[in-house]
Amino acid sequence: MNDPKKQPSKALARAENFIDEFNLQIPILLAPMPNATPPELAAAISNKGGMGACGALFLGAKEIRSWVKDMRSQSNGVFQLNTWIPDPEPKRDHKAERSVCEFLEKWGPAIPVGAAEIPLIGFQEQCDAFLEAGPSVVSSIMGLYPTDFIKALKDRNIKWFAKVTTVSEAISAEKAGADVIVAQGMEAGGHKGAFNASDADMNMIGLFSLVPAICDAVNVPVVASGGVADPRGIAAALTLGASAVEIGTGFLRCPEAAISKPWADAIARTKPEDTIVTRAFSGRLGRSIRTKYAVASVSDEAPIPAPYPIQRNLTKAMRDNASKENNVDGMQAWAGQSSSLAQSIPAGELVDRLWKGAVELIN
Repeated sequence: MNDPKKQPSKALARAENFIDEFNLQIPILLAPMPNATPPELAAAISNKGGMGACGALFLGAKEIRSWVKDMRSQSNGVFQLNTWIPDPEPKRDHKAERSVCEFLEKWGPAIPVGAAEIPLIGFQEQCDAFLEAGPSVVSSIMGLYPTDFIKALKDRNIKWFAKVTTVSEAISAEKAGADVIVAQGMEAGGHKGAFNASDADMNMIGLFSLVPAICDAVNVPVVASGGVADPRGIAAALTLGASAVEIGTGFLRCPEAAISKPWADAIARTKPEDTIVTRAFSGRLGRSIRTKYAVASVSDEAPIPAPYPIQRNLTKAMRDNASKENNVDGMQAWAGQSSSLAQSIPAGELVDRLWKGAVELIN
């Protein structure tokens, strides 16, 4: 990592400690993005010494076992499994849901009767599957794991990485036993990992403010996540006190990510101001490309989105139809504010470029 003739900088020394502790070769983690972290992408990153990831939100036990088997057939590297901490049962408002359906039908097919009632994958089923799989790391988003599951992780020497969006969330996670804090800045694409869904839009903190504040507040390593997509972002995050970085959108144009071409092409031309935060896809706050539907969803004429997962269920017909028609304007086209920095090259080659460039900048 370093020139043997001189001592490493504090930033690189901190990264080296993280690498050693978690059996990595480079301090770059794949963000666990549901439906966008196939084993091929995770393996490509792990094979270069980073940490692969599975966003398992929509996977049952059988699918989790299959993902892990495929991952381990392609890499013996480190990976994490991730799922959401469940929200409280949503309050239903059938009149409001009808308004949402009427709005959505302007953008896609009719909403099937009973669409709102699609059940989520069982959280306990996922937790049990994680323990059975025995990865190096299990991570959380949208809150903290129950104490009995945290104990089970520690009994098996599985590290817990907790994603947070504020200093107070970071302190709570450390007190609960998190081994690593993943600080998610508001620049991040996809869902904001706020513990409380209702006020997620009230605490929009940029990564440059969040990382040093959390580093000063906790005694465990901090990973910087959100808007990091090139060597400059990595070098900045490590200089601010992070021990590693987590990259999501920056890997989505890699061929291994296998996302739709319209989405990947849109990421390439998305400037920071071309993204928007909205609840209109799932009911949870997330950052999307500024598509026609996403923009319309925050207009004065648009209905208030239903809570998660009702809104997600209601938008499924629109999203599925848009995918079939390769129409990015109806897709759930998540993207962070640094989208245009994403490169359309193999993930392993990208990891090499990112880390080499970051080390050169820090030195």
